[in-house]
Amino acid sequence: MEILQIVGVALIATFLALVIKEQKPALASMLVLFVSISIFLFLVEEINEIIHMLDKIAATANINTMYVETILKIIGISYIAEFGSQITKDAGQGAVAAKIEMAGKILILVMAIPILTVIIETVISLIPS
Repeated sequence: MEILQIVGVALIATFLALVIKEQKPALASMLVLFVSISIFLFLVEEINEIIHMLDKIAATANINTMYVETILKIIGISYIAEFGSQITKDAGQGAVAAKIEMAGKILILVMAIPILTVIIETVISLIPS
């Protein structure tokens, strides 16, 4: 039950940060940042497993790996942008968080353009002339 470990560590860090915040706010922020990054790094192995599983499924279904890689990159961009946005919101920097979210959305759109192009070309080829 990895989720119990993650939630346990997060709750302990939260309580510690609340106690420390009164005397040393900078240290409390560093603690929260450290725990957040630690949780993310703890999940890297799980993310790697998901990527390998999706690669196997794509190979079995004869799907072009470029599409699978692009979708995985889009998912990665969304998670990283969300993570960065939450960290900056926790630090009281809502304006910076909004810019991270906007950058994530734009990068996702840029990554999706090749897939959208193929979909549009396929639909156009199905329409009788």
